[in-house]
Amino acid sequence: MYDKIKNMEILKKNQLYTADIEAYSAEGFGVCRITGRAVFVPKTIKGEKCEVKIVKSTKTAVYARSERILSPSPYRLLAECPYFGKCGGCDTMHMSYEEELRFKLDKVNSALKHIGRQSLEAENIIASDSIYNYRNKGIFAVAQTDAGPSFGFYRERSHELIEIDSCLIQKELSLRAAKAVTEFMKLNKLAAYDEKTGKGTVRHVFCRQAVNEKGAVLCIVSNSGFGVKTQALADFLRERCPELTGIVLNINKSRGNSILSGNFYTLWGENDICDSLLGIKFRISPQAFFQINPPQAEKLYKKAIDYAALSPDSLALDLYCGAGTISLCMAKKAGKVIGAEIIPEAVNNAAENAKLNGIENVEFICADAGEAAKSFSDRGLKPDVIMVDPPRKGMYHEAIESVALMSPDRVVYISCNPATLARDILRFNDYGYILRKVTAVDMFPRTAHVECVALMSRGDSALSEKV
Repeated sequence: MYDKIKNMEILKKNQLYTADIEAYSAEGFGVCRITGRAVFVPKTIKGEKCEVKIVKSTKTAVYARSERILSPSPYRLLAECPYFGKCGGCDTMHMSYEEELRFKLDKVNSALKHIGRQSLEAENIIASDSIYNYRNKGIFAVAQTDAGPSFGFYRERSHELIEIDSCLIQKELSLRAAKAVTEFMKLNKLAAYDEKTGKGTVRHVFCRQAVNEKGAVLCIVSNSGFGVKTQALADFLRERCPELTGIVLNINKSRGNSILSGNFYTLWGENDICDSLLGIKFRISPQAFFQINPPQAEKLYKKAIDYAALSPDSLALDLYCGAGTISLCMAKKAGKVIGAEIIPEAVNNAAENAKLNGIENVEFICADAGEAAKSFSDRGLKPDVIMVDPPRKGMYHEAIESVALMSPDRVVYISCNPATLARDILRFNDYGYILRKVTAVDMFPRTAHVECVALMSRGDSALSEKV
């Protein structure tokens, strides 16, 4: 114990060391070992030898900065984005896409092994056909600067605005729309929202564009609205962004980090967009969840439905169903699908989407996953498969228990966080469910995020071998 404490004290701020990068952290930092301690070094690549400077050292973690790369990786790239390392949006632009995929697959399997205590590994990672301009949704912060209202992203772990003119992973229309809003503000001497005083107009600009269909809606998040200038704003935006099919104003007076909150008003056109996945059309409101990379979402959903092993007499439950995307895709093969979502607007979207596609073997309820699972159990429903797609924090233990008490043959778990997926798989193990298959999907190229879909089935399920 004394030696461990002594070693921790050796690593002091501003000291230089030569070290080999041996692995990656979940955030994509390179990891080296100095005097026995793990040291996290951003923007380094596994296999590199670097001269690093300690920038932060505590009893729980040590961080360093790469001062010089002595032996660069063959997978190292010169980042194309001038804001890389500043805005906090992308994490992997310094490495080749091939290396990024290796990092992400290792991230998934490391979580399964060390957090979930699973011996089974992800089968593979499904790459994205496009690694740039793939986001169908752009959300930009707006703040007052020396040049007037400007848009961009907050520096990581801060509310300091990094002004941008371009973004390689965003659609061009989203950037042009954000620029048009701030130009209008400058021309009309409108100040951006100030978090400290609560005064000002625009807080965020949010643009969502259809990928497989036509349509794009711009949502302006404002503290107070535009008064008599509202019509002029709509006209200005339509001239600068003729591809728009709708302009929506969100009056958000909350004092916090919530981007979309309060009331929504349609200034012009439609307040929803229509897009499609796997041949099914969806109407999506500004506040409803929809996958940001539809081509990859189709690959993810195909894998999830494959794992679900649906048949015409199957009953499937879809928890965290959002606007009903996976529910309606499952309905093509299942006898009946019931979806649950806590956001009322999303539930309304889901019901409308079912009507839009003439799908009648679906039902949607407004409830959180735990309440919905308990309600289904109380109704005596015996689902063959339960699909879950929770937020990053994963599932509450009560929701897992309620799902397990219904004894579905299969549980298909879609996750955007390998750590909480692994934790929840371990909890499902306690109820007799065994992990059978996992596939990683790269939904978010050039970032450290990775999506997964996992199949679990009861230990006594004869069908599990067939699946």
